[in-house]
Amino acid sequence: MLSRIAAHVVPFFGRLTVTADPGARLEPGSILVVNHTSTADSALVLAALRRRLAVEPVLLATAGLWRVPLLGRALTREGYVPVHRNTSRAAVALDHAAVALASGRHVMLYAEGRIPPRRDAGECPPESFRTGLARLAGATGAPVVPIGQAGARRITSGGRTKQIAGVLTAPLRRPGLHVHIGTPLRLPADVAAATALAHGAVTEAWRTAAGALGEPAAREGAWSAVDRARDRGTG
Repeated sequence: MLSRIAAHVVPFFGRLTVTADPGARLEPGSILVVNHTSTADSALVLAALRRRLAVEPVLLATAGLWRVPLLGRALTREGYVPVHRNTSRAAVALDHAAVALASGRHVMLYAEGRIPPRRDAGECPPESFRTGLARLAGATGAPVVPIGQAGARRITSGGRTKQIAGVLTAPLRRPGLHVHIGTPLRLPADVAAATALAHGAVTEAWRTAAGALGEPAAREGAWSAVDRARDRGTG
């Protein structure tokens, strides 16, 4: 239901476009890893996945959302998984995600673990990944699909006042939004190498998305992030 709502609502806030690598496909029980830039980016990606691939994934999200009236109930109904970050309960989320993957559902997560603490609306490459993604992929053998999104910060970013203003004015501004779906990966067993490879792939997907919007940050760095990650993993 939340994916369907996102697919209907997002076009009112911006002009969403979606692209994919020629080899992009979502096998049942795939892990979808996305760069995290804004409170709006989940809606963008959910809308894009439903539009392009008719996919409605389970989302790993911060546990605080379950305390929001009505929203928490909807998240539970959809099978979404609360993540109790920086607590002893954080690892439980990976167990629940593994169950969802085993049932054939797609699981979407943010390996950065947070929204970057910047106030501007510009794009930047993904921050460092935490190891949860690599551990989940290693435990389940699930393929990992890198997804890059850009433009969510044009809807909402910065402090609370700026965020609210962004949401209220977005239907008038209708900023460009883009989601790019990359080629699935099979991560190596080594957690550090797997984390680096996934980070590089998501960075490349983000670069494609940001480039589609003409973001200057997308042109920085000529050497493929995936190549850099592979070198780190094998060096």
